[in-house]
Amino acid sequence: MKNVSVLGCGWLGKELGIALVKNGYTVKGSTTSKDKLQELESVAIAPYLVDISKEHISSEFLDADVLIIAITSKEVENFKKLISSIEKSNIIKVIFISSTSVYPSLNKEMIEEDKTVDSPLVEIENLFRNNNKFQTTILRFAGLFGGERQPGNWFANRKIPHPKGYVNMIHREDCIAIIQEIVEQNVFGEVFNACANDHPTRQEFYINARKTLGKPIPEFDESKPLVYKIISSKKLQKVLSYQFIHNNLLSIY
Repeated sequence: MKNVSVLGCGWLGKELGIALVKNGYTVKGSTTSKDKLQELESVAIAPYLVDISKEHISSEFLDADVLIIAITSKEVENFKKLISSIEKSNIIKVIFISSTSVYPSLNKEMIEEDKTVDSPLVEIENLFRNNNKFQTTILRFAGLFGGERQPGNWFANRKIPHPKGYVNMIHREDCIAIIQEIVEQNVFGEVFNACANDHPTRQEFYINARKTLGKPIPEFDESKPLVYKIISSKKLQKVLSYQFIHNNLLSIY
């Protein structure tokens, strides 16, 4: 499976495409902006304009062994159109990038089998999981950081709630490595949580993140009852034999 199409070459998708090219893959990448086509071409990603809200999606873009969906849209009807287009293509393997936001905060560790919230994202996940024309692995990423996404810049103008709760984070380099392992090992038809094993408190994490950037210590809001969740990635680590690159969230900088 050396031909991969990446739907959504943004903060994650573009760097993923670059990594795949370096590892010998032929990569097609999509954007909704004409201005970014040349940018993708400059890093050896074949560029395509793709908007899943449109009825027609390029059959050439969908001519691949694996489709990786890395867009932020949560419009259910648009994904129904996309799935219809995938069904007409030769794609039989899909990776759908989802989020651990599908889990409620129940003040406990959450695993893949736990009940999810009622949301458009869960509905979209199920559209892929229940489709029998192709196999999909759902990859639920925790809070994303790395590159220009620096947690020390977050909550710039407001207090940070639930300081005694725990953070669930994953670095972009781990996201990319995990996706590559799924493709390389041909692990499809699964649901995985992807989150560093380290879960410092929000207070510890954001104080450290601000200090790293030379910024003042943030203010915290303890006025609300404590709610949190701790995301477990044990299944992913076992199935893929994966070890996180950035596993200590207080020493990543």
